[in-house]
Amino acid sequence: MEIDRIADQIETVSQRYAARWDINRDADWFLLKLQEEVGELTQCYLSLTGQARPRGKSPDELAAAFRAELADVFCHVLLLARHHNVDLPAEIQAKWLDRRTRD
Repeated sequence: MEIDRIADQIETVSQRYAARWDINRDADWFLLKLQEEVGELTQCYLSLTGQARPRGKSPDELAAAFRAELADVFCHVLLLARHHNVDLPAEIQAKWLDRRTRD
């Protein structure tokens, strides 16, 4: 599945980032980094929807920041799954797609 190829590329980027900043990517880091990114996504969403200050950004900049943070969250979900040897395509199939015929 295409998601595996994307996850491989994201892993390479994450390894380079960790090496550059001397970060130990242990199990805690993967979860905490995801939490950090969800927090940043939340902040962008609040600013985008007028529920927080825009911090000097235009509506287009706010929308772009929201999209970028959404991508960060997605990438860190892939990294967390990979670290714990979770086959996301299989889990998505079982949890979401197979339900189309059960529910």
